[in-house]
Amino acid sequence: MAGPMDTPKAEPIRMRTLVLLRWFAIGGQMAAVIVAWMMGIGFLKTPIILLIASSITMNLWLFLRPPKRTSPRRAVRQLSFDLVQISTLMALTGGMANPFALLVLAPVTIAAASLNGRQVLALGLATVALISVAAVFGVPLRAPDGEILRMEPILALGHWVALVIGVVFFAGYAHRVTAELSDTSGALFATQMALSREQRLQHLGGVVAAAAHEMGTPLATIKLIAGELADELRDRPDLHADAIALRDSADRCAAILRSMGRAGKDDLHMRAAPLRAVLEDAASPHADRGPLIEIHAEGPVIHRDPAIIHALRNLIQNAVDFAESRVVIETQVTQGTLVVTVRDDGPGYPPHLLSRIGDPYLTRRAEAQRGSYEGMGLGLFIAKTLLERSGARLTFANGGPGAMVSVRWPLDRIRAQDRMALAHNPIFGTGLS
Repeated sequence: MAGPMDTPKAEPIRMRTLVLLRWFAIGGQMAAVIVAWMMGIGFLKTPIILLIASSITMNLWLFLRPPKRTSPRRAVRQLSFDLVQISTLMALTGGMANPFALLVLAPVTIAAASLNGRQVLALGLATVALISVAAVFGVPLRAPDGEILRMEPILALGHWVALVIGVVFFAGYAHRVTAELSDTSGALFATQMALSREQRLQHLGGVVAAAAHEMGTPLATIKLIAGELADELRDRPDLHADAIALRDSADRCAAILRSMGRAGKDDLHMRAAPLRAVLEDAASPHADRGPLIEIHAEGPVIHRDPAIIHALRNLIQNAVDFAESRVVIETQVTQGTLVVTVRDDGPGYPPHLLSRIGDPYLTRRAEAQRGSYEGMGLGLFIAKTLLERSGARLTFANGGPGAMVSVRWPLDRIRAQDRMALAHNPIFGTGLS
């Protein structure tokens, strides 16, 4: 079965985006050069024009021979080119005295939003190094009257410090936000996949019921013919025994199909069920995993929603994963509210994780290697997302001993109607034809 790591990785950033951003930078650089020339400010025109021309050449090359795919390494090379070009321009146009020096932060900020941490760190260190070189060896500009435009050393140092802080802040912030968005997107995708799986399993009941119904008639025919053959072949013991075996096999197949049909109809029509039945359904996959699961549940008939069952199953799974010997599931109905509490007798939630439980912080470790609550993020995120969609609020706490999670619904959101029209009764699957 393919896992998340088997899927092809998306491009870190489209080359078309890098080319477009570079065209904007080229336009701004040319405008700044033209304005400075019109104002009579003295600067090294030839090397600056060559630097801008190098960016134009790079963009034209990428336009004429676009790569099929932008790999992270190719993106790093392109952003490194931009970083060197911008920092060299800064050094040739006053260094720290250049009012546009802040633009040197653009490549590392783009990298932080699209590349991994190691690549961002490398570009960040390169940015700091090039800013430092520009600060020390920057070529000063000249005013129209020939005066050299120099910045006071203390002010230049302040500008350098501000740019270094900008590298750390912008790169760190952009990388963190992008990573969180990526985790959230991946977790939401996993949530949709889990819900889709539960819905497919529920709908499979209808297919089973229909198949059992359709196969009933040919099996009845086989049974009838086999019985008639057995009666006619009493004087042929060998063939008589075969006919009896065929009839008995048809009987067994019919019994199996009747059982499958009943189960399929139950799955298809049972849109609501007693609270205890829903909790037992959610807990059943974990009943033989070691810890004893106790269910103390008295409550109304509720919606039998695959999303709710899957979410409760995830909560119970986490409790079983960390329980020493027992998991207790309790319910309470008070003042128009239904509360389902799942508690275990394990080590409890680490205090530093309590505020983050339910966030999509993903783990790279396999389920079997989980030794602490550090690895429980995705399952609880899925559970929290699905339950909140159903109108519930979740509370995570330490119950002493062990961890505890409470799921609280407004009763009118979770309770199914006790009676419905006979033409459609989702609890019992009856109706008038």
